[in-house]
Amino acid sequence: MICFCQQILFNLYFLLTLVIEKLCKAQWVKTNFENTPPRIHNLVTLVLKSIIVLEETDLQFLAEFNEFQLEGRYPDYQFKIYKRCTLEYTEELLKRVESIKIWLQEKI
Repeated sequence: MICFCQQILFNLYFLLTLVIEKLCKAQWVKTNFENTPPRIHNLVTLVLKSIIVLEETDLQFLAEFNEFQLEGRYPDYQFKIYKRCTLEYTEELLKRVESIKIWLQEKI
């Protein structure tokens, strides 16, 4: 059985992927103003298709973090992710996302 706290954390993870996705798309628009951003949600692909240059460790983090956008959109996959939804994991995740978010905002 999934506890309420895990569901809230999981929803938070999904919303955080949207934050990073929108910032990547904003960067895309900044450098490709005549084109619309790609209609994709994969964070790594968005970074690689733009002029954003992240360190390899940040790309690896986004690849792992990307799981939450998939599971957030397709509920069938949610149950396999819930066990990672702990407060400790969330604290570390928030630090990494905040760091990338600030870096992306500075580039816009």
